Amino acid sequence: MSEGVRRVALVEDDDDLRASTAQLLTLAGFTVDSFPAAEPALAAIDEDYPGVVVTDVRMPHISGIELFRTLHVRDAELPVVLVTGHGDVAMAVDALKAGAWDFMAKPFDPEMLVAAVMRASMARALALDNRRLRMLADSEEGAGLVGRSPAIRRLREMIPMLADANIDLFIEGESGTGKELLARLIHRAGKRSRHRFLPVACGAVPDAVIETGLFASVGEGSIAGASRGTLFLDDMDQASRALQSRLVPLIEQRALQPSGGRAAIPLDLRVIAAAGDAGEEGPGSILPALFYRLATLRLRMPPLRERREDVPLLFVHLAGISAARLRREVSPITAEVRDRLATHDWPGNVRELANFADRFVLGLDDPLAGRTEAEDAAASLSDRVDAFERDAIVGAVIAARGDIGRAIESLGVPRKTFYYKVNKHGIDLRLLRGR
Repeated sequence: MSEGVRRVALVEDDDDLRASTAQLLTLAGFTVDSFPAAEPALAAIDEDYPGVVVTDVRMPHISGIELFRTLHVRDAELPVVLVTGHGDVAMAVDALKAGAWDFMAKPFDPEMLVAAVMRASMARALALDNRRLRMLADSEEGAGLVGRSPAIRRLREMIPMLADANIDLFIEGESGTGKELLARLIHRAGKRSRHRFLPVACGAVPDAVIETGLFASVGEGSIAGASRGTLFLDDMDQASRALQSRLVPLIEQRALQPSGGRAAIPLDLRVIAAAGDAGEEGPGSILPALFYRLATLRLRMPPLRERREDVPLLFVHLAGISAARLRREVSPITAEVRDRLATHDWPGNVRELANFADRFVLGLDDPLAGRTEAEDAAASLSDRVDAFERDAIVGAVIAARGDIGRAIESLGVPRKTFYYKVNKHGIDLRLLRGR
């Protein structure tokens, strides 16, 4: 979980109170930007301000409430903590409903202020990190292979070099790592992109249809249809011996020999094969005569557990694709979801992550669901409490058909507590009302 940003914009017109509050926050480990009024604060705080705002409500010219409203329009994710007199509590509660982070009534408990600022700083860090990930995902939208890890960078750099190289390729990697995606990107980047990319799931080809399907002289599934394009042999390590034996002369001679003694059909063919991770000698289930003809160059797609730094960025990319497909907006990533992204091993790799992105976009994500016993044991009590609170709030709002008043009543909590928990857990009330 994020440790939070450590910067505070303190807006207070009382010189003594501003100095003492700044000292309090500095001793708590924050860098404090002090302002005697709202005007200079507005000039200094933009939508990328790496911190939170603490402001008095009663100030000349521009009040703290007006300052909050202006900043909220500028950046709705910027946490603003209001410091009020007793006569302004009702006004502060209204601001809380409108999106203010929290409020403190004077005279406030110093420890409570520090705790509120600490929580707000963690939320701000998460919001800025989400923003950074979205920007990175947008910048890599056309890159195909999303990620900043050295292995993915290297594969991305190799795509244009391999696109028109007259060699066959062998891509290794666990299920769901994106082997077919890499093959398609190589195909699309070269001259062969004008012709067909024919994927063949080798493990699913019955021996009975090898001759009448793949090796027929014509037909939708015939290898002949991929001439001048790319033949992608997926799950090569699961192909039957009969299929492997027929592929050897095809790859050696670049010609299709139909059954029945008919004349061979010359093919201009690029072959890319894929299989699970193999040792130095290749998968033992592939005939050596076939493997060494295919493996002119071996590439490897790493599993997600070997490129953990790519998981958040890839998740944002997949969530964007899911949102477009499902016609939904993408909610901000919560701390619980980020913890799940960082700690889970993702044995199903990108395919499993894509499924998680679908659930997240639909609002059905449960970061603690599907954990292994070891992961569940490692989950802190606060993580479990947070997950319970979030589920309870989401369930109450849905049950109340978006009526927030009814939801609060059913939960039996003060309105202020309800909105505090909503902000803390990153719950999108607008999305819930839509559901």
